[in-house]
Amino acid sequence: MIPKTIRLSKSIVGSTEKDAIACVIDDSYLGMGSFVHEFEERLKKYLEAKHVICINSGTAALHLALMSAGLKQGDEVLVQSLTYISSFQAITAAGLKPVPCEVIPEICTIDLRDAGKRITNRTKAIMPVHYASRVGNLDEIYEFAREYHLRVIEDAAHAFGTIYKGRKVGSFGDIVCFSFDGIKNITSGEGGAVITSDDAVAQFVKDARLLGVHKDTEKRYEGQRSWEFDVTHQGYRYHMSNLFAAVGIVQLNRFEKEFKPKRQMIAKRYHEALSGIRGIILFPDDYDEIVPHIFPIRVLNGKRDGLRQYLLDNSIECGIHYYPNHLLTYYGARKGELPVTERIYSELLTLPIHPDLTLEEQDYVIEKVKTFLSADYAD
Repeated sequence: MIPKTIRLSKSIVGSTEKDAIACVIDDSYLGMGSFVHEFEERLKKYLEAKHVICINSGTAALHLALMSAGLKQGDEVLVQSLTYISSFQAITAAGLKPVPCEVIPEICTIDLRDAGKRITNRTKAIMPVHYASRVGNLDEIYEFAREYHLRVIEDAAHAFGTIYKGRKVGSFGDIVCFSFDGIKNITSGEGGAVITSDDAVAQFVKDARLLGVHKDTEKRYEGQRSWEFDVTHQGYRYHMSNLFAAVGIVQLNRFEKEFKPKRQMIAKRYHEALSGIRGIILFPDDYDEIVPHIFPIRVLNGKRDGLRQYLLDNSIECGIHYYPNHLLTYYGARKGELPVTERIYSELLTLPIHPDLTLEEQDYVIEKVKTFLSADYAD
């Protein structure tokens, strides 16, 4: 019997992160400085990327990425509706229009056949969302973008460490955005990053995160500030602090040997134990390539909410990723517009996964899922 609540997700931080924060405090420079520079350099090496610009959140990273892409007010961005609100809010914050699209049911990434039907002369970008750490067919997405002359801004908030055809997500592509909030594959407390090989995009984002102050980044890295400067475009207070970066550096060091294998192992155990169980559909068993941020399942025949309540009653946290954005008032609340997405949403349930989840706790979760479904489908 498990006496305590099993967490759906969890920030995994400890004494090493505390020591890193103490170093920043001892250095007496808490804002953006040498620790941010070091974190960016380490991320560049890990991802084999040309430019990595750290921001104070994944949403801010998406916002600045969209602003940097040369789009105009009112231009349209294709994006799946089944995503966290941050994807849509970043688009509208940049003065652009999100165009909700269907997802591929098996992996919940953007359905290009549906997206193609929504192309207009104002469509200028596509934002593939790497749902549950899966990227879909990126080759097809980039070919689609080339055909319609679109910028690609990858919302890779879930996908840090994921491999696509032998290459890490972020090591290639147009513009890729990560999130490092408290429960992601690595965290910096809060934070995010924009990754690109486009020099103009990189410089825009570097300046825009510091209120648009031209080339202030280099001075910040040296513990200085710009006193006489120019500003040529809108900017924001989106820079990362040394405090955040210090945590991020430690987390990156822990990722390959600790966080990544544990997340993959938990996902594989779920998949093995729940495969073939009547009443649910699992996502593909590709956990040697992806590093799962969440572990969603699809619960069929209107049983999702019943299983959700049963798990909660048995001290198991669970989640629903996500409520479709096209159903939100701010984005039109157009029920029935995306029937596939709405059906998939009604089936989705996320089970606990994080590096502190014990095998005993996971076995308890598996047992309760099986118990509910076996009773529900008993002949």
